[in-house]
Amino acid sequence: MTAEEIFDKVREIIAEEFSVDAESISMNSLLEDDLGADSIDLVELAVALEEEFDLAETEEEVLGEIKSVGDVVDYIGKQLAE
Repeated sequence: MTAEEIFDKVREIIAEEFSVDAESISMNSLLEDDLGADSIDLVELAVALEEEFDLAETEEEVLGEIKSVGDVVDYIGKQLAE
């Protein structure tokens, strides 16, 4: 799966989870500052992404390091490559 394919799916999930327009989401969008996510939103997003991409549970310290949509895409890409 390419980074672009991952981004498209992540953007779709974020738009649904955060009730924002998918077209307003870019790789540089900050989850909290630009998209209005709070800690509960981030946990719900992590669960949705784990289910969608069949990933292991995301460690809490990893969640704390993920700030942008690009960070999410990079993380998922690395997990899928393992």
